[in-house]
Amino acid sequence: MPAKVRDDIAKMSGVERAAALLLALGEEQTARIFSMMGDDEIKELSTAMASLGTVAPTVIDQISVEFAEQISSTGALVGNMDSMERLLSKTIPGERVSQIMDEIRGPAGRTMWDKLGNVNELLLANYLKNEYPQTVAVVLTKVKPDHAARVLAQLPDAFAMEVVMRMLRMEPVQKEVLDDVAKTLRNEFMSNLARTSRVDSHEIMAEIFNNFDRNTEGRFMGALEERNKDSAEKIKALMFTFDDLGRLDPGGVQTLLRSVDKAKLATALKGSSETMRELFFSNMSERASKLLKEDMASMGPVRLKDVDESQMYMVQLAKELSEKGEIMLANKLGGDDELIY
Repeated sequence: MPAKVRDDIAKMSGVERAAALLLALGEEQTARIFSMMGDDEIKELSTAMASLGTVAPTVIDQISVEFAEQISSTGALVGNMDSMERLLSKTIPGERVSQIMDEIRGPAGRTMWDKLGNVNELLLANYLKNEYPQTVAVVLTKVKPDHAARVLAQLPDAFAMEVVMRMLRMEPVQKEVLDDVAKTLRNEFMSNLARTSRVDSHEIMAEIFNNFDRNTEGRFMGALEERNKDSAEKIKALMFTFDDLGRLDPGGVQTLLRSVDKAKLATALKGSSETMRELFFSNMSERASKLLKEDMASMGPVRLKDVDESQMYMVQLAKELSEKGEIMLANKLGGDDELIY
């Protein structure tokens, strides 16, 4: 009995039409398209191509014309996260949409191991230090050596050495084990990382307001309070100002003092409150404190603009030290969590 010929495009699914189009394009073009797809997409299309059977020439023509018409009739294209999420929501279950969007929003990379290579070493180390040493060893053998070195340096010494010993004794890892580790990383680490990486518009504006000089900040904040008081309050709560450095613990103040430009410190404190001055003086040696006070006294009057710039410099320096894990910035909203910038 002769094989049935597919001669009705209406009876073909979208995947089957795509499979037929790829077969019509030929091996070279199909290989180039496959190189830009994920494994799951390739498997789905390959399965459809293998079971497609004979497709009538008239159907191939219809599929080609349909494809060309769809491409040419779209006009200008706008691709962004929102439009992508809406499109996915129309075709697949909501839980799967969330998973895909989390992967898109997360670090770039075609594979899980590529994605891990783009994760900050401190963030990755903070997650891995709670895993079994063998699991960590597997992960670090899959990322680039320079990144693995930076992650190891962030792990507790004893734990890091145990991981090193496991890596030295490691046999070839079975694919099933790698798949399980990758799945766990995707579900427990990457999805959380993607969700926490979403930046609220108020956080963006708080950063912008932080970089205004005092007069500009007051002008914009006053106007915003008139138009949207709630947003103004949220931005105020998220802004990190020079006075917020007053909540640093003594160790944090001393770390900041070791990194700060002394001339800018003198200018910043010249325009600060007595409380802020005392905070820094009390965390310096008696001699260093005396020299700083003398420098401030000899400066005479200073421009408000120079004070603002120096105080902004100290805030940015504190944020940089916070990102490196060298100091902790107390949560302004009440809590002990570090603010992440």
